[in-house]
Amino acid sequence: MTRPAPPAWQVWTALWLVYVLWGSTYLGIAYVVDTMPPLVAMGLRFGTACLVLVAVVLVRRGPQALRVTRRQARNAGGIGLLLLLGGNGAVALAESAELPSGLAALLVAVIPLWVVLLRWVARDRPSARTVAGVALGFVGLAVLLLPGARPEGVALLAVATVLGGAFLWSLGSFWASRADLPADGLTTTALEMGVASVALVLVGLARGERLDVAEVSTASWLGLAYLVVFGSLVAFTAFSWLLQVAPVSQVATYAYVNPVVAVALGAVLRGEDVTRLTLVGGGITVLAVAVVVREEGRRRAAAGTVAEEPAPVTART
Repeated sequence: MTRPAPPAWQVWTALWLVYVLWGSTYLGIAYVVDTMPPLVAMGLRFGTACLVLVAVVLVRRGPQALRVTRRQARNAGGIGLLLLLGGNGAVALAESAELPSGLAALLVAVIPLWVVLLRWVARDRPSARTVAGVALGFVGLAVLLLPGARPEGVALLAVATVLGGAFLWSLGSFWASRADLPADGLTTTALEMGVASVALVLVGLARGERLDVAEVSTASWLGLAYLVVFGSLVAFTAFSWLLQVAPVSQVATYAYVNPVVAVALGAVLRGEDVTRLTLVGGGITVLAVAVVVREEGRRRAAAGTVAEEPAPVTART
């Protein structure tokens, strides 16, 4: 039986939740790492979200929904390491090194471009317009790497850390689109978060991070709670629902709206400096991502296939 289409206002409400909440996670991370060690804090974030998701699955779908094969568990765990330890952990490390949250979001925005290149290597040839969009995106990235695009005192190492994390996220996204994973999306996400949370804490401890509760500010605790509740749970729920009721090409617009939201929030709420080069490079990058996402959605729809998600369900959790 075909599910009736939801009212347009419900779809757009869910879209705006994803736009704003996932766009604001970069700002949330900035507040968290002000007084908390970055990797350990992200481990707490995803560990807490994992426990909540497991409880939701048990209540709504029963223990059978948590049954997975060893291969599925191994795939989900590996993908979680790439996405959350590699991708999200890198952002937290860079922001703890004073990289502005808005600039971090613009650098992360190139993920769909990396995914296209990985698919090209796998012989999934993109269209000429997609190739042009990828080329344009890396022009924008080159502008963002110029010294004037980042505030004085921000090391190039912080920028390189985010870019490395973005590439790891892209590898995870590429793997997730082809891997044998649990049929239940919530179970997959819980596995990814659970494995990554343990790894984040262990790597953080290995690099000397220690959580001194007495030194943690109220703003950091609130930021962590915000990331768990709104970034990892509310936005995820909205995103998952959208994938069921709306065209993927429409849902994918979050990929180029999130950076805009992140830059605006960082400038308004934390006074982050947004230089002309940042605006130019960021504008070029966002435009390129928009071109790639729309073209890939159009190409797959024309081929009569379901458009591939620009990122796995756990994107921006």
